[in-house]
Formats: sequence, structure tokens, C-alpha cells
Amino acid sequence: MAPVHPGIVLKGLYLEPMEINITQAANKLGVARKTLSQLINGHMGISAEMAIRLSKALNTTPQLWMNIQQGYDLWVAEKKADDIHVVPFAMAS
Repeated sequence: MAPVHPGIVLKGLYLEPMEINITQAANKLGVARKTLSQLINGHMGISAEMAIRLSKALNTTPQLWMNIQQGYDLWVAEKKADDIHVVPFAMAS
């Protein structure tokens, strides 16, 4: 099963229940509305700086947001695994 993009988590578990719209949240976070909109709509991921902003605003940890992002990123990469070709390292004899 696909993990949820962190922007959807932010919207569904935090912004909607708190009745905070994107413009209000962006202002509180100190970021551009467009930036937050791209995050919430899954067009960009959470940076370390954004993880810190979210943790301060929502009383969470930056690690929470980075872990959600990492899980999503790894899932996306694994979907492309068949297209990743490498030459295995050989142990020196």
C-alpha cells in the first residue's frame, strides 16, 4: 500500500481539523502561500527547514515530518527500481 504524502497528512490531520486554510497556515509558518500549496497538493516534499517550521507550529518533532517524507520518497524510488541499473562492487582479492 502506498504511503500518504506528507502534505496530505498536514492537511488532513492538522489544517482541516484546526480550520486553518492554506493562506493562514502559510502566514503562520512564514512561507509563501504557493510553497505551502505545492506541499499540500503533493507537488513538493518537506525540506528539513519546513520540518522545523511545522514542528514549531504544530508542537510535533521535525523527525516526524522527515520520517513521513522519507517513507514516501523511498516508496516512490522503489516503484522505479526496475529502471535503476548498477554494476555491483567487487571485493578486492
